[in-house]
This record gives sequence, C-alpha cells and structure tokens, in this order.
Amino acid sequence: MTDRRNLYFFHNQDADMLEKVEPLYDLAQRYGFSIVKESKDANIIVSVGGDGTFLQAVRKTGFRQDALYAGISTTGTLSMYCDFHINETSKMIDAMTKEQIEIRRYPTIKVTIDEGVSFECLNEFSIRSGIIKTFVMDVFIDDIHFETFRGDGMILATPTGSTAYNKSVNGAVVDPMLPCIQVSELASLNNNRYRTLGSSFILSGERTLTLSVVQHGNSHPTMGIDNEALSIQNVKTVKVVLSGNKIKTVKLKDNSFWEKVKRSFL
Repeated sequence: MTDRRNLYFFHNQDADMLEKVEPLYDLAQRYGFSIVKESKDANIIVSVGGDGTFLQAVRKTGFRQDALYAGISTTGTLSMYCDFHINETSKMIDAMTKEQIEIRRYPTIKVTIDEGVSFECLNEFSIRSGIIKTFVMDVFIDDIHFETFRGDGMILATPTGSTAYNKSVNGAVVDPMLPCIQVSELASLNNNRYRTLGSSFILSGERTLTLSVVQHGNSHPTMGIDNEALSIQNVKTVKVVLSGNKIKTVKLKDNSFWEKVKRSFL
C-alpha cells in the first residue's frame, strides 16, 4: 500500500453516515493519504457500510482494474467483503503502517443480453420469471444443449458470490481461488416433459453458459446483477462467461476467505 496514496471513500451521504466517516478522513490524512473527490483519481477505493455498499462501490466506480478495494463495516459484525469495523482504528493503523495486508483477486462474470448490452457481476447474476408463473429456458453449455429448464429461475454465481443468494438455495460454497461459475436452480419443475439436473453445478472458467428464454408471454424476466435490478424487455438470450477482469481487494493476513465463512455461518 506504500505506493498507493490516493484514497476515495464510497458511502451514503446522509447526516448520520457523514458523522461516522469524519474520523476516517482525519485518520487517512494523518497517515499520509490524499483524499480525492472523484473515484477515477483514486488508487484505493474504500466502501463504508456493509457488503451491499461494497458491491455498489465496485459497480459505481466501474470495476476498476487499477485500484484496490477495501470494505469498512458499520454494522455490529464484519462480513465477507468488510475486513475492518469502523471503530477499529488501531487495526486500520496497523494495516497502513505495518503492511498487515495481502491482495486478493476475485473473479467476476460477464453477462450479455441478446448479443448486445453487457454487465459485470462480482457476486451473481439472477434471472426469474417476471410474472406469477413458471418460465422455460433452454440451457446450453458452450454449444451443447444441456437441459430445458422450467421453474422460477436461475442464479449464476461467482466463487465469492457462492456465499450469498446461491447459498440460500443450497448451492455450494466455492473457494475464490477456483475460477468458475456456479449454476443453481430456483424451484425447478421436473416431470415427463421437463427434466433438469435438479442440483447446482459448477462450470470451468473456460465455459460459456447460454440461456435461451422460450417466448411464451414471459419475455420480460426479472434480472439482477449483484444487488441491482435490470429492466430489459423482450429478452431472448443471456450469455454468461467468466470475465477476464478480477477485483483486487484488500485482505488482512489473518482473515482468509474460509475464516470469513466460518465466522459468518458456523
């Protein structure tokens, strides 16, 4: 971190939050960091809030490849993306002055809608029926038709996103050192006409997953990119690949991914 001194804070602008973050600004300047007003001028981007704020920070600053991201929690506990608590100033000082950090690189996925607009996701992409009925999608792995899905929807998660929405539907928790995409079903309907795998499956980062939405009055599905909703009509195909981009995050040496998992769930 010694060669990175331009710091941008991402947080809500309400009065309560501004009061909370004021000591952080003072602390950073005291230890030689320059506070910049525009994220494009920063080489360290710090989110202050929770994991949702961290996801927003990454998205709103453009999934920067030339910056480090760090998370500071304002809740009662640390979380998957937040290694510091806002009241633990001594821990932050140690990290700044004694090099008690490591750099972790988290893979992202790229989602392309109808061969046109594309988005990146750090956690997951989800697609669900936009009306109160199931919908049908043909699922292709590379160019091979794998299954015809009928149900409420699907979640396509990164390794770090495997602990979020994906886990709530009994998906596996995946080590972020494995570059892959996990596919999990949402309430699939299995009968003599429609048959799915019935469990989550994991694709190599070299694979391409394509979802072809069968157009039976459900061409406006509800789609989510991390914690934001997409509103796109007449969706026919969704293509998902592992992006070549990786988000570089600040991680403490004594706070690995699996220590976070243990802390959060066990």
